[in-house]
Amino acid sequence: MRYLWSLLCVGVLVGCMEGSPKEKLDGAMLLEQKCAKCHNLDMPPKSYEDEIAPSMMAVTFHLKDFIKSTTPSDHESKVVAFITDYVMEPSREKSYCDKASLDSYGVMPSQKGNVTPDELEAIAHMMYQTFDNHKLLKILKERQRLASLTVYERVLEQQRCENCHDINQDKVAPSFKMIASRYTPQDRATLIESIKSGSRGKWQGKTLPMPPFKQLSDQEIEGVVEWILSLKP
Repeated sequence: MRYLWSLLCVGVLVGCMEGSPKEKLDGAMLLEQKCAKCHNLDMPPKSYEDEIAPSMMAVTFHLKDFIKSTTPSDHESKVVAFITDYVMEPSREKSYCDKASLDSYGVMPSQKGNVTPDELEAIAHMMYQTFDNHKLLKILKERQRLASLTVYERVLEQQRCENCHDINQDKVAPSFKMIASRYTPQDRATLIESIKSGSRGKWQGKTLPMPPFKQLSDQEIEGVVEWILSLKP
């Protein structure tokens, strides 16, 4: 009786495991972990002289162009199916790459043992959804808009300086006009250093420290300082 009860418990456990939903994998994280060593994941991609594989955007766009589907809703599944098969069993005959690219990069090595089928499926879906023409156009338009701004406008927007500073009104940090009133063009170096390295305790009643903005270039910091000083009455 005890033996039969044990078998029943095991049967119920296995049945629950088989019926449980598949764990959803993080395709973006897997794309970075499994693919970034060889493929550039930027969109649009940067160009490198020593790249060992085409950019992931180029790969995805190429597959989307060459793999056809009678119904648009099936296109993603066809591209995903090709990727999951090719990555495990790559060959020159299967490849959609042009001959020159194959001669330049060679056929990719099989990734058996480096990625599981479930991980590969998640990666393929992420490739299809991420590297998209509409998303690329949106990125390019945003870059064009930012490039049309002056240096200080771009920095203030991207660094969200308005969270602490206003041009006219006092906030958690002094207004830009207050800063302009205190400092002179001879104090440029002081202002540059405050932005680059951060500052604290320079304004009465302001306890929130200004964080360092080391990621900004000298040209960007100087552009902001020149604009602040131009606000002097």
